[in-house]
Amino acid sequence: MSNYITGLAGAPGGGVQSVDRAVAVLEILAERGEAGVSEVAAAIDVHKSTAFRLLGALEAHGMVEQEGERGKYRLGFGIVRLAGAVTGRIDITKYGRGICERLAQELGETLNIAVLESHHVINLDQVRGPSAIAAQNWVGRLTPLHCTASGKILLAHLDPERRHELIAEAGLARMTPHTLTSKKKLEADLAEARERGYAMTVGEYEEGLNAMAAPVRSIDGETVSALTISGPAFRFTEERMHEVAPALVEGADELSHRLGYLG
Repeated sequence: MSNYITGLAGAPGGGVQSVDRAVAVLEILAERGEAGVSEVAAAIDVHKSTAFRLLGALEAHGMVEQEGERGKYRLGFGIVRLAGAVTGRIDITKYGRGICERLAQELGETLNIAVLESHHVINLDQVRGPSAIAAQNWVGRLTPLHCTASGKILLAHLDPERRHELIAEAGLARMTPHTLTSKKKLEADLAEARERGYAMTVGEYEEGLNAMAAPVRSIDGETVSALTISGPAFRFTEERMHEVAPALVEGADELSHRLGYLG
């Protein structure tokens, strides 16, 4: 980026003015789709040679690209790279809140959005279902990776080396008689979650509480959070979980697309 700024600063008017002009060029191309050197020069009220230098500096860093040797300019894929960096910092709850509210009403259970936090899972947002008997408030709470649906789906999509590191760091504490405390059994469960597209827990973290989670992906396809649905075991049975799985996966895919994922 320092080379980019230096390149722009070489244009008449100094660095700050050149950056202002470069931003104006990007805005023009975003609005028009494409434009030639003369059009850009007229739009930002500079000499054609100045516009040519600005476009050249932007092109060198992938911000714009030219159609053919003397064609018009348009935005380049470097813009996508920068947009991806911003997307990674966007508050996922802003885009997921409406999805959670809709699914909570449709499916009648509690929806959560969770992310990795060191060797735990932390819940960022929660929408309770309409039933009087619902899950407790999990927002802000750290929960284990190996025995929660959100933790399992996040583990399942990590590269094996990182997954083994986290499991070794966190351990496989037995929370209930149903908790998986064998690495072999947990790995088999995670492989199944990857295959079917969602993870499940049946009384593994708390007896009487069942949950399932689907992966939410960023613009580059990385799994960055989990969309989770949970409820009491007497109502949210294994059979019921498999019934609602398509809606949960669809909701996670919708949130992924809102974050820029195109897969």
